[in-house]
Amino acid sequence: MPTPPPTGPLVTRGTLAGALRRLGVRPGEILLAHSSLKSLGWVCGGPVAVVRGLLDALGPDGTLVVPAHSGDLCDPALWGDPPVPEEWWDAIRATMPAYDPPTTPTRGVGVVPETVRTWPGAHRSAHPQTSFAAIGPRAREITDAHATDCRLGERSPLARLEAAGARVLLLGAGYDACTCFHLAEYRIPAPRVREGRPGPHGWETVTEVSITSERFDELGHDFERDRPVARGKVGAADARLLPLADAVAYAEHWLALHRPREEDFTHPPA
Repeated sequence: MPTPPPTGPLVTRGTLAGALRRLGVRPGEILLAHSSLKSLGWVCGGPVAVVRGLLDALGPDGTLVVPAHSGDLCDPALWGDPPVPEEWWDAIRATMPAYDPPTTPTRGVGVVPETVRTWPGAHRSAHPQTSFAAIGPRAREITDAHATDCRLGERSPLARLEAAGARVLLLGAGYDACTCFHLAEYRIPAPRVREGRPGPHGWETVTEVSITSERFDELGHDFERDRPVARGKVGAADARLLPLADAVAYAEHWLALHRPREEDFTHPPA
């Protein structure tokens, strides 16, 4: 059987940059982008063209930030996609490489963030599981001093993005991917969880705020109903542009009301 022709629309670096400008992306701003390459259509140049289009829309004074998470650097007892045999767990814990910002690949965030991570001049934050990568004149300011015991809270790039007046771009991604909502979880009662991970001196256990994207789609729906959100198409993708600080403030009240959680210790399943 012959390979079917690709489905459109055809997206180029130039058409992507133009659509982002029409959506409202401004030169010189700081943009936290969550993206889905396949949602755009047929992209000439793939993820490199997407990154270049984003940078074109932001201009030389703008800064692009993406999640560069590597959540697989965790206890193998928690792995489920796929799980590994229990008899392997001790060996994995003993030999799993520690996080290294230049070389540890991203996982589960898509090919555009992985492209940003490896971009010349990119900066990446220090948390071994929930790092961010950034390109632009404020990249180092945003990514520096990410505490290794604070995934997405006050000592993470999210708080710096909030203070800097950044906006969030959802480019073919849903509100379940909107990481800034997690910052609100640090500002309301939430469980704490002890988690294992590889560290620079061997296996280590840290205590973190327990985070979850459960009901983020509902939260995003209500936020969009009650607050101004720019909406449009970029290629075939639905795109949304929203102020990060406004989203965090709304999420803080919404989560406390609609998804309250007890402030205690929880333990990951063994």
